[in-house]
Amino acid sequence: MIILKFYMDKINNISILLSFLGLWITSMFSGDFEIILGFLLIFSFGILHGSNDILLIHSISITKTKYPFIRVLATYLIIVLAAVILFYILPSTGLVLFILFSAYHFGEQHWEYRTLNISKYLKNTLYFVYGLLVLQLLFVLNPIDVIKVVFSITGHTLHRAFIIYSFVANSIVFILITIVLVMESDYFKAILLKELLYLVIFTIIFKVSTLIWGFTIYFILWHSIPSLYEQVNFIYGAFNKKNVFQYCKKSFPYWVLSLIGIGIVYVIFKEEKIFYAIFFSFIAAVTFPHTLVINKMFAHKKTQPNE
Repeated sequence: MIILKFYMDKINNISILLSFLGLWITSMFSGDFEIILGFLLIFSFGILHGSNDILLIHSISITKTKYPFIRVLATYLIIVLAAVILFYILPSTGLVLFILFSAYHFGEQHWEYRTLNISKYLKNTLYFVYGLLVLQLLFVLNPIDVIKVVFSITGHTLHRAFIIYSFVANSIVFILITIVLVMESDYFKAILLKELLYLVIFTIIFKVSTLIWGFTIYFILWHSIPSLYEQVNFIYGAFNKKNVFQYCKKSFPYWVLSLIGIGIVYVIFKEEKIFYAIFFSFIAAVTFPHTLVINKMFAHKKTQPNE
């Protein structure tokens, strides 16, 4: 665990530097370039970090069946299909669930390796509230783009006041949780200033970037890369070039299938608004099972002997 904390902190420090590189790109290039580069990074590192869910499930699974791969793949695809159907029938409900799942997933990835020594209920609440706060920071600083995307997906107009008031409400909840954690966790108290600095960095990035580029910087640098590090460690027992290559090799078929699917969507729906709607729906569909898989991975890690 100590080794994990050391390397995760190192990754966060590198992410800070690369985030400011992202800000430099914002100042040097047009918004269209940001969007193109953002999608390229999401299609590479972003999708890659979720492409090995099947292998993760195999690594977690205790019960071996005669056809484990077929069973696991079928279950995974059923969840994805159910999410797609949900977005088609009830797009507003699907979008809300996507945001809620993503919030917990982002928060869990950020906080899980930190030894807070608090109750499971308080920890899960922190995961959700923190992840939602990051997303709301992005939304409240890019309201016009958010309203356009929401309308393209659901057909409903999201009022700017709702974005602001929901952000304020969750910020108050986060402050209250922070006060409780300062009283209950010495470790949290020790890292509080650093965590607040991260939020300041996110705020600056989201303020000066487009919606897609701001999301890309956070999603790739602060979520996907740390997640890739933890996944490789979990599956192979160590993070090195050989294991990273093996991870990428195993992920490649699923990554290619994902790109083909998105490519087909682009060919069919070349209109920008419709493509955004389908793109975010696709991301949401794979987010649901991915969140469950990563949650199970973290739970399984806690049952293993400390390194």
